[in-house]
Amino acid sequence: MNQSEGYFIVQASSMPEIFRKVAQAKRLLETGEETTVNGAAHAVGISRSAFYKYKDAVRPFQDMLHGRIVTFQTLLRDEPGVLSGLLNVLAGTGINILTINQNIPVNGCAVVTITAETSQMHLTLEEMLQAAADSTGVIRCEVLAG
Repeated sequence: MNQSEGYFIVQASSMPEIFRKVAQAKRLLETGEETTVNGAAHAVGISRSAFYKYKDAVRPFQDMLHGRIVTFQTLLRDEPGVLSGLLNVLAGTGINILTINQNIPVNGCAVVTITAETSQMHLTLEEMLQAAADSTGVIRCEVLAG
């Protein structure tokens, strides 16, 4: 069976530990906490060869989305100012909102789909989603496409 290469989004807790450690080592190198591959690999408890084997295959989700267009789906309470508050939070993260599509509220909630460009985002995707989810009146916020 011939399988073509592709990408998968997998929850970190479900991945093999080596993949998480390679991602941690890459983060240490990117932030300057470690200046050598040997130091970063040692700090997270993997060999240099394991780091080199997987370094090009493992990337945090937010790195794949940096500088790209991402679509979010949110579920908001049907209350005045909820969408405005969410948009202010999103704008505060540095993303550029391109489109907004709001469905008619049903049972006191409305689905709002937001498409944004992320090249100027100064938070990780997870931090941005958490900030959005913590906004008043936001029931759910998740990535639909990126």
